Amino acid sequence: MERQKNKDPLDPLPEEFNNLEEAAEFWDTHSLTDYWDETHEVEIEVHAPRRQWVPLASNLANKVAEQARQEGVSIETLINLWVAEKLQVV
Repeated sequence: MERQKNKDPLDPLPEEFNNLEEAAEFWDTHSLTDYWDETHEVEIEVHAPRRQWVPLASNLANKVAEQARQEGVSIETLINLWVAEKLQVV
């Protein structure tokens, strides 16, 4: 999607986008290579939730996997829902 040299005028790069959808719409129709000189390095701090891994006996894991498939959710989601219900954390 790179702009051909001197063919099409370059749309101005918005100062900011109001939401992710607006940014996605812009970049779906524009090439970063056309705006490379307008970019600058930024630092982003990411706070990912801490995860605790708990071993599960393989026979239980198989039953949970089947139940999750039947309910159309991931194994992780199903187990988290069950634990939250048991602990009344919902």
